[in-house]
Amino acid sequence: MKRFPYKKVFAGLYSASVAVAGGSLLHAQTNADRPNILFIMSDDHTSQAISAYGGYLAPYLPTPNIDRIANEGVRMDNCFVTNSISTPSRACILTGQYSQKNGVYTLDDSLNPALPTVAKELQRSGYQTAIIGKWHLGTEPMGFDYYNVLPGQGRYHNPLFIEKGDWDKGEGGKPKTTEYKGHSTDVIADETIKYLQSAGKDKPFFVMCHFKAPHRPWEPAERFRKLLDSVAIPEPRNLLDTYEGKGLYTHSLTMSMENMDWNDLKGNMPPENMSRDEKRHFVYQIYIKDYLRCIAGVDENIGRILNYLDEHGLSENTIVIYTGDQGFFLGEHGWFDKRLMYEECLRMPLLIRYPKEIKPKGINKDIVLNLDFAPLFLDYAGIETPGYMQGESFRKNLQGKTTRDWRKSMYYRYWMNDDWHHHVPGNYGIRTDRYKLIYYYAQSLGMSGTGKKALKPEWELYDLQEDPAEMHNIYSDPANRELIKLLKEELLLLKEKYGDEDKNYPEMERLNEKYW
Repeated sequence: MKRFPYKKVFAGLYSASVAVAGGSLLHAQTNADRPNILFIMSDDHTSQAISAYGGYLAPYLPTPNIDRIANEGVRMDNCFVTNSISTPSRACILTGQYSQKNGVYTLDDSLNPALPTVAKELQRSGYQTAIIGKWHLGTEPMGFDYYNVLPGQGRYHNPLFIEKGDWDKGEGGKPKTTEYKGHSTDVIADETIKYLQSAGKDKPFFVMCHFKAPHRPWEPAERFRKLLDSVAIPEPRNLLDTYEGKGLYTHSLTMSMENMDWNDLKGNMPPENMSRDEKRHFVYQIYIKDYLRCIAGVDENIGRILNYLDEHGLSENTIVIYTGDQGFFLGEHGWFDKRLMYEECLRMPLLIRYPKEIKPKGINKDIVLNLDFAPLFLDYAGIETPGYMQGESFRKNLQGKTTRDWRKSMYYRYWMNDDWHHHVPGNYGIRTDRYKLIYYYAQSLGMSGTGKKALKPEWELYDLQEDPAEMHNIYSDPANRELIKLLKEELLLLKEKYGDEDKNYPEMERLNEKYW
């Protein structure tokens, strides 16, 4: 495909990733030189609910311990997920690959245990490796010296865990589980600290601490159950979005608050005969408070983990990363979910602290992806990015030394075409620093766990500079034809770069002839 002159729209938009072919190559670096890596991730924790990001919720539920990572390191403002749903995001983080490469497209897919991962690379290079908490990838965790993980989604109270060695020791060859008393957030922090206590001092560690919270249904620890009871939480400005000018899919999503599973209300049913908008006002206060109560537990326990590092002289040589597995709507557009390419669920929170190399109180606006996490970890460990990984290390970006050819756009794809539950169609798109173009192709393409009903494709275009809340779809405006042409051409280049071309699916080629 011929390059196009895009400078007037987004200069330097496209850059090829540079990766070393073949296996990982270890630099001449001793264990004493290599940092520990502590990767902390919560499920569905979005940047709007982290006070370091300065959103409207910050005064109502500050997160001082999570904020500490930002204050002592850097806050990434444009970290994006490549597929906004839990299982594919986790697979992407481990493999450094898009769904079309690692084979984890939907919630019903499992990670092939034979695939190379960042954990295996670090383990092979001499790191002690462990994962504790939510796994959610179906097969036994590989590449970890130790694991203690929740089965499936896990439960909040008195959670069950599968410890390494017990994967096939249960009835019928299923995993054997052990019940732990208490709230899952507390237990996961306890087990993480216990592992840190047992880790050898002669080798660096790579620990993944994955909290279940704040995934729905939101069940906070008892000590936070009454938190915010007497407080009226402010609403997002687009809570009452009517979706005017947007497609049929946006109108019909069952994740709209007035259509959602009322079980999440825990008996606090709205009065009869409420209007749509009245329901949204009513439901919002219940949902947001339980969500924030779960966040309070996460923040408290991160404080415990950070204090442990301080007390044992580990803080200086430990890279601490905090993120969520994707973003999440907190009432924006009337939704409490993810899956779409809108900002609230596309953007992942990302805070990183490494005193030896990252200056405190940094803010970075470069576009980074969960695809880049694995190459970053390997870079810190002195390992070249393997050729199978599609991401790029952003270590220089964290130091304020962003290269001129760093990416100026990102590619997103959600494969789980759903015509039966959330009614979110398959979609992909491109986001630049200013524009976002989304293609709802709405086909299952044989993916597991998807609906079979094919729907009419639709397009959306947003100018994030003029319309950051994404309220006005400007795709049909004739004035944007040239912009759309440029964005579509760049979108095709990104699809080609990441090995996700529509020519692999005859249905897509037929659709594109009519709707592209």
